[in-house]
Amino acid sequence: MAQSEDLETEMYEWAKANASASGYKLNPDYDIVMMAIKGLANNKKQYGEVYCSCREVSGDKEKDKKIICPCVYRSRDMDQRGACKCALYVK
Repeated sequence: MAQSEDLETEMYEWAKANASASGYKLNPDYDIVMMAIKGLANNKKQYGEVYCSCREVSGDKEKDKKIICPCVYRSRDMDQRGACKCALYVK
């Protein structure tokens, strides 16, 4: 298995566990989940952090702490839309 596939598998398992621990689920749409997982894996590889795949990394580590998945906006998004912005997590 390629290194990027290993990281994607790791990110998927992490997201699944995080969803369960938070009382949420992963989106039932496999394509949406995999698009988000690939973005998380790419951000982990590029920046060393699991930054949300649908938010722009500024380069300011203090500011970017807010967008480490699950980002600080997830609860608000879940309450308002029933899903986080990138739709990885759903109610």
